[in-house]
Amino acid sequence: VGLNRKGDLALFYHSVRGKEVVGICQIAEEHFPDPTADDGDWSAVRVAPVRKLPVPVTLAMIKDEPALRDIAMLKYNRLSVVPLTEAEYARIVEMGGG
Repeated sequence: VGLNRKGDLALFYHSVRGKEVVGICQIAEEHFPDPTADDGDWSAVRVAPVRKLPVPVTLAMIKDEPALRDIAMLKYNRLSVVPLTEAEYARIVEMGGG
């Protein structure tokens, strides 16, 4: 939770296979130009694992949760990194049994 600054916590989301939050990570290195991007203004962050969630939180679960109806990832689903409020972060971790 935060602005993707070093030390901030984040949720690790599998966006291609599974479409689910599987763990908590920490920003280890703040945003930098994405070395895999050929064009455009793409950024990346380095993360370090903190812990795995006991239960993956699927995209369907997030969509079905009233407390998460305004979550940014549902509005801007093409972004790899989206902000969360502390309440959204806490609810997803709770749903994941963590």
